[in-house]
Amino acid sequence: MSTPTETTLRFGIDGMTCGGCVASATKALDRTPGVEVEQLTLDGPAVVRLSGGADREAVRQAVEDAGFQPVFEAA
Repeated sequence: MSTPTETTLRFGIDGMTCGGCVASATKALDRTPGVEVEQLTLDGPAVVRLSGGADREAVRQAVEDAGFQPVFEAA
């Protein structure tokens, strides 16, 4: 159950082409403090839960460090 300090973020990831890519992106996000991966597949949006001060920029950096491009919808 989410607490008031948690946020769910849904976004696409460009550049992933295989299961290894999914594993790399998942690993990068899992290593990011305050980011919990709920869903990450080749054919759907990534879903992560943010807590403890983690934000969209931390997610962006983790995905880019893994070699991919996050695609966030305009707010």
